[in-house]
Amino acid sequence: MSIQLGLRQNWGQFSLLVLITAFVGGMIGLERTILPRLAETVFGLEAHSAILTFIVVFGIAKALTNYYAGSLANRMGRKNLLVVGWLFGLPVPFMLMWADSWNWVIMANVLLGINQGLAWSSTVVMKIDLVGEKNRGLAMGLNESAGYLAVAFSAFATGWIASRYGLQPYPFYLGIAFSVIGLGASWLWVNDTRRHADLEGSSSKQHKRQHIFWETTWRDRNLGSITQAGLVNNLNDGMVWGLFPVLLATKGFTLEQIGTIVAVYPAFWGVGQLGTGKLADYVCPKTMLVWGMLLQGLALIAMLWVASYASFLGLSALLGIGTALVYPTFLTAIARFTHPAQRAETIGIFRLWRDLGYAIGALLTGFIADWLGLNASVLVIGLLTILSSAIIQYRMRCREKALPGIKKQAFPHLQ
Repeated sequence: MSIQLGLRQNWGQFSLLVLITAFVGGMIGLERTILPRLAETVFGLEAHSAILTFIVVFGIAKALTNYYAGSLANRMGRKNLLVVGWLFGLPVPFMLMWADSWNWVIMANVLLGINQGLAWSSTVVMKIDLVGEKNRGLAMGLNESAGYLAVAFSAFATGWIASRYGLQPYPFYLGIAFSVIGLGASWLWVNDTRRHADLEGSSSKQHKRQHIFWETTWRDRNLGSITQAGLVNNLNDGMVWGLFPVLLATKGFTLEQIGTIVAVYPAFWGVGQLGTGKLADYVCPKTMLVWGMLLQGLALIAMLWVASYASFLGLSALLGIGTALVYPTFLTAIARFTHPAQRAETIGIFRLWRDLGYAIGALLTGFIADWLGLNASVLVIGLLTILSSAIIQYRMRCREKALPGIKKQAFPHLQ
């Protein structure tokens, strides 16, 4: 069978991978609403730094897995990596529903981090392989939208279930369905996409990099700017994941209200990417990253001065919109500035640093919250997010060649 690049030419496999990404996102949404409450009420953890240990181990496990997933994708195949990722995810809901100590939760999050690192990385790389250069942003928008809408649905559903039937075991039944269906669909129907990447690589004008790790990490102006922003984005997401439910509980909101507020953030994040992903194909990625990080930082800081349910819903939506601006743009821009043969490895390095943001954010915010209080923690993370926006504005440049359908004058930041 001949290999063709394009969204229309590969719509069947692409749609299947979007569905699988939704199941991957659903797995992480299991914890968004109820795990911080579980730590306090069931296991008696009081220090914020102790509560956030589950995010620390998740972030480290996912980050390291992302790094090795890049090279493993080329060695063992994208599909095989996806299937292995689901095998690591299968035990997670059972460990959470039967956990009788916090150590079980920690171990479940190690496996969840590996699951997310392998499965999400695989689906990202496979979608980019399938569509080629023309619709890369749209592909990432659809991918990330599906994943984070599933996070929102899962966060809301588990909060609703927990408010009626308790924190264990019923909310985690969803995870059993996600993992079983995700594994079955990946094993039976997904096809590997390595040959699509080889086809694109044969005509790519991007040069191959000799020091790919350091260039992606910081040395290259564009890749380094994207990488630091990815780290800071997940740093603030880690704070929202771990401390936002605790902060809302101190305001007197019910578990169902907390679940709704927490779900609004990834819902706007997910829906917004349907538009911002396509937009990333046509406009300078620097512009989207600067404004997205700035909006996130301002939304976080504004949370210090509001108290009403409606206000938190609005700020959670603004936070989601800011994240929607940057999230598909990260991966689209990384792929744009990288040779197809090095794409999986470059994405793996970016996702290593991006997901280390979870661990760094959990440690930093937990320490600040225990030392100076929750409000100080939110303020510091908001200011760091604004600083990241400034770094992008100073360092990043757009490519000189205009994208299809857009005149070169549309890029105000060319070198």
